[in-house]
Amino acid sequence: MASDELVSVIEILRAQPVADGVTVEEMRSGMEALIGNAPLPEGASIEDVDVDGVPGAWVTADGAADDKVVLYLHGGGYAIGSIKTHRALAANISKAVGVRVLLIDYRLAPEHPHPAAVDDAVTAWKWLLAQGLAPANMAISGDSAGGGLTFATLLALRDQGLPLPACAVPISPWVEMEAISDSHTTRAEVDPMVHSDGLKRMADWYLNGIDVKTPLAAPLHADLRGLPPIFVQVGDAEVLLDDATRIVEKAKAAGVDATCEVIPDGIHVLHAFAPLVPEANDAIDRLAAFMRQHLPS
Repeated sequence: MASDELVSVIEILRAQPVADGVTVEEMRSGMEALIGNAPLPEGASIEDVDVDGVPGAWVTADGAADDKVVLYLHGGGYAIGSIKTHRALAANISKAVGVRVLLIDYRLAPEHPHPAAVDDAVTAWKWLLAQGLAPANMAISGDSAGGGLTFATLLALRDQGLPLPACAVPISPWVEMEAISDSHTTRAEVDPMVHSDGLKRMADWYLNGIDVKTPLAAPLHADLRGLPPIFVQVGDAEVLLDDATRIVEKAKAAGVDATCEVIPDGIHVLHAFAPLVPEANDAIDRLAAFMRQHLPS
């Protein structure tokens, strides 16, 4: 049964009007106004950094190790979201895992359609390697579109012959652009955040006319062989539930050490509601345990 805190969050989300006809600029400012001022854990710091031309920020919890890093790719349908909207989530992950987190402002659609986001994520990975950080000491994670981008980045690194991270943790990943999985119907009434029509609109911006099954835009259609261990978390109350379960099953069939955790009563990117919602704290703790298992002591 959902906690009282989670029930309250769901009620607040359901009370929000569905914004039809708003511009992408209004969507971006609305997201920043909604979650951009979320408090950081005590002692956490934010340091802006130029990641070889990509705007970035080091998010570091008190006591986090300097030689271990999570590259975090924010969500927002490839069209909205930023360092500002995700710095609190990144800080909570930094605190739980005990490592630094690098957040980047990858280029957004519709101004910068696919493959701009993938290119920027690969640039960030190369930059981390150039800082002398060992791939075995790093993980990649991201939520929603950033979860899909996590898969796409792994695939691009593999295909370019670059070293892969020790592990990856996609959260509520968006990995198919057509919104045709069963959960778009079976979870439509219980998902208080994500609507299939909105996903299709953002997919059109991101794809800009290319094939909806392009592997680095829709990783569900990719060859997933050779990827590192992957831990996917998704809520049971999400239209993207099947995105997560289907890509993990495909990854396992390709020989990847992949696991999908379906969180009971969980909503889209539940983690963003830490530390207020107990289920969010627990999800981050399990994410952190997986990363610590794969990052050397």
